Amino acid sequence: MATGQLFSRTTQALFYNYKQLPIQRMLDFDFLCGRETPSVAGIINPGSEGFQKLFFGQEEIAIPVHSTIEAACAAHLTADVFINFASFRSAAASSMAALKQPTIRVVAIIAEGVPESDTKQLIAYARSNNKVVIGPATVGGIQAGAFKIGDTAGTIDNIIQCKLYRPGSVGFVSKSGGMSNEMYNTIARVTDGIYEGIAIGGDVFPGSTLSDHILRFNNIPQVKMMVVLGELGGRDEYSLVEALKQGKVNKPVVAWVSGTCARLFKSEVQFGHAGAKSGGEMESAQAKNQALREAGAVVPTSYEAFEDAIKETFEKLVEEGKITPVKEVKPPQIPEDLNTAIKSGKVRAPTHIISTISDDRGEEPCYAGVPMSSIVEQGYGVGDVISLLWFKRSLPRYCTHFIEICIMLCADHGPCVSGAHNTIVTARAGKDLVSSLVSGLLTIGPRFGGAIDDAARYFKDAYDRGLTPYEFVESMKKKGIRVPGIGHRIKRGDNRDKRVELLQRFARTHFPSVKYMEYAVQVETYTLSKANNLVLNVDGAIGSLFLDLLAGSGMFTKPEIDEIVEIGYLNGLFVLARSIGLIGHTFDQKRLKQPLYRHPWEDVLYTK
Repeated sequence: MATGQLFSRTTQALFYNYKQLPIQRMLDFDFLCGRETPSVAGIINPGSEGFQKLFFGQEEIAIPVHSTIEAACAAHLTADVFINFASFRSAAASSMAALKQPTIRVVAIIAEGVPESDTKQLIAYARSNNKVVIGPATVGGIQAGAFKIGDTAGTIDNIIQCKLYRPGSVGFVSKSGGMSNEMYNTIARVTDGIYEGIAIGGDVFPGSTLSDHILRFNNIPQVKMMVVLGELGGRDEYSLVEALKQGKVNKPVVAWVSGTCARLFKSEVQFGHAGAKSGGEMESAQAKNQALREAGAVVPTSYEAFEDAIKETFEKLVEEGKITPVKEVKPPQIPEDLNTAIKSGKVRAPTHIISTISDDRGEEPCYAGVPMSSIVEQGYGVGDVISLLWFKRSLPRYCTHFIEICIMLCADHGPCVSGAHNTIVTARAGKDLVSSLVSGLLTIGPRFGGAIDDAARYFKDAYDRGLTPYEFVESMKKKGIRVPGIGHRIKRGDNRDKRVELLQRFARTHFPSVKYMEYAVQVETYTLSKANNLVLNVDGAIGSLFLDLLAGSGMFTKPEIDEIVEIGYLNGLFVLARSIGLIGHTFDQKRLKQPLYRHPWEDVLYTK
């Protein structure tokens, strides 16, 4: 392992299994240290995607959430630390998945109780691939003034007390996370503070050892002395003894192995950690302390004398001119969170909405990052604006022209269809424009104008699965589902919908590929053999052609296409288009001053 520094002021991590408090503590530490970028690049929460809102100082930021480790690593190529907050049941599998990612260099496993056989596999893989595992059963590690893992060093008050917001001269390694916090404070009292601190974890088989980190500290020029806090149980400390004897460590090491009180008990004692259990005389705290002392480490006579030993070693190095104590700096004030700030009168409140499509701050509004002036000056049309606000990108002109054609062709279908009828009745009741419009829009659904998305879903699924038109139609029939996009109350095989023909003609001329449309036409050929009114209607034409637009433009990934269809973008196109006609019907009725509509008796069948 050896090599040198693990972290820096630019290190970024991926955080697995979202936990708000540890991440916020990392971000607060970043701000305290004066980092320019947050140390958490992304969050991995299996099964969910989106963003999590957190604070970076006074500024609220949105950290991306990914559903898989692979997706997160692909999205954040510079994040090389994986902080695993998974439970002991899944920690090994997720850690191994992270280690196999080429971008990940360090994995910290927080969970206790990870099966030892799994841990051994992780250790073997990490060592053979020149990667570092910290843990399991660890609080993590910290490089003062640069980067920290999760809850390392506890609260901001403790971090400030321990002067961890700027680097010192001491490298520290321990098995215990809790005792690390105590030692950071101790070291800060008698030295200029730590440069880096690691808690390797209290399990029997830690991913990295005390000697691994001491040898690494030995290669870091800023580290002038090392402090080690071991514990009874296991033989990890003896690898450090050998390193000292072999002269691999040329900086002072102050060490103490806790657990000397175990001899006071008549029977074997299991302390807090799984590995803190003496398996014989060599694993006792006394034997380890003696071996370290004989190997050249500074070992006090008791834990109480540990602080003085650290102080004396540091002061000696200062006298020898090997250490120039770090000048103290005043850290910035961390804003208090809302709950705590209410009592003190200091408040920072989170935002309640996330927007990624437009921004009205600054001199002029922007649509998906495009300033309003550019939209006007470059002659953008309605289709271009839809591409920015709906798809968050500028689509090719043939795509935006197609969108505009769809809007024009679907704007109205006469006064007799249910949406227009509802709008007309509402307008004649004296209601305002918005009420009349909404009355018509609320009619849109599976039986009126809501078939575009379903047509796209079913055609895409059938085509992608390689179903023949016969297999597709007959499978739908067995399920009792009518094929969306097929069938018309008026149009027939010998009297096609002109709108469909116009859309198909445009697509064949301008689209790079019309594979989904051609499949829909093949389905129509089969359905027409059953009934003359089972033609491809405008919903089916738009649904299939929009699939060709998304797939053929080369600007959308397969997951993005699936999401667009699932969310309901295509029905959104019908809603937008038909709003034009519904508004027109509202104005028409008001202009004609039509009276309240009452349905005639003779058009109602009264029956018991």
